[in-house]
Amino acid sequence: MTFCLGIKVKDGLVAFADSRVTTGSECITAKKIRTYGDEDWAMFVMASGLRSVRDKAVAYFEEAISELEQPLSRMFKMVNLFGDQIRRVAIEDKQALATSGFQFNTHALVGGQMPGDDEHHLYLVYPEGNWVEIGEETPYHIIGASGYGKPVLDRTLKFDDSMRYAAKVGALAFDSTRISAADVDYPLDVAMCAKNTFTITAEQYQKGDLLEMSNWWQDNLRNSVRSLSIDQFDSLLKKLPPASVPVTAREGT
Repeated sequence: MTFCLGIKVKDGLVAFADSRVTTGSECITAKKIRTYGDEDWAMFVMASGLRSVRDKAVAYFEEAISELEQPLSRMFKMVNLFGDQIRRVAIEDKQALATSGFQFNTHALVGGQMPGDDEHHLYLVYPEGNWVEIGEETPYHIIGASGYGKPVLDRTLKFDDSMRYAAKVGALAFDSTRISAADVDYPLDVAMCAKNTFTITAEQYQKGDLLEMSNWWQDNLRNSVRSLSIDQFDSLLKKLPPASVPVTAREGT
């Protein structure tokens, strides 16, 4: 499984990608995010699904970028270029994978800003190579293990939030996921792209780097539950019979 999260807020993009890869009983570490750019453009690509499909599509995309005489003017054109590579891999490998019992499956998050864009953009790319843009109403998307981190994001994240706030929420969404999904874990790659800067910064974090945050989150969740009033349940609790007494205690032995 994979955890890749892309967030778009008014000031820029924040991306998170775990690096655990499982194949049967084997577990290895591999990057799932790639960053690209020059002085007047910047972008990242994160992908989930079959590793062979993901790696091949990314390799073809990097080759296609290197053959451009100049960067494409808009982000959607770069996303179209990446989608073309997914279709190319499908033509080459889809039938062979199906024959071996594997489903051709890869989803990607592509974000950044090109010279002709007036702002940063974030896209979800499907296995067919088509895409949708992530907008302000729900300013994030997760590919891979999506269920565990969604509650944190849905309750707390807004488009008008700062990139710093988005980074906090994204880190908590990852932490919630790794606690519940055995195949999602550190190292965690985080990338940021501020609006109109055409620059991506990225760092990799180990478990110890964010342990204080994880412990704070867990402790505050438990303390919040303890302080929560449940007066509405008092009448139900009062109807419970007394706690059972062990037979040996009743017999005095």
